[in-house]
Amino acid sequence: MKDVRQNAILSIVQSKEIDTQEQLLEELRRQGLSATQATISRDIKELRLVKELTGSGSYRYAPSERKASSTFDNRLRNIFREGVVLVDVAQNIVVIRTMPGLASAACSAIDAMDIEGMVGSLAGDDTGILIMRDNALAQQFNSEVHKLLK
Repeated sequence: MKDVRQNAILSIVQSKEIDTQEQLLEELRRQGLSATQATISRDIKELRLVKELTGSGSYRYAPSERKASSTFDNRLRNIFREGVVLVDVAQNIVVIRTMPGLASAACSAIDAMDIEGMVGSLAGDDTGILIMRDNALAQQFNSEVHKLLK
């Protein structure tokens, strides 16, 4: 239900000028979806909707043009500072060595980041692997991680 509602929200804000949560709730109701204001507020945050200025001088909700790279950077830095010992790449696989017991937490957090090109992860006790779509994406992710850790 959450995915259906969030997809509907994206469709609504891309097709209409919605400037309040109340207007968004009303549009959802017209589509047969019900939600509370608190739920809509969480959806707006999760979808990273921002208010942008329109040509007429009013504001409207819109998908953020800016990627969540700063959020990604901060979360990844925290994870890696706390327990990652080594990051290396082998073809399309990124290997993450952690302190004992932390590989699962590191992989779980990385999974939640919805990293482009990542197919999935697998974690043991102190080693996790990220499976990337291809070698280039694995190298790119590895490079970005090493830049973050400097």
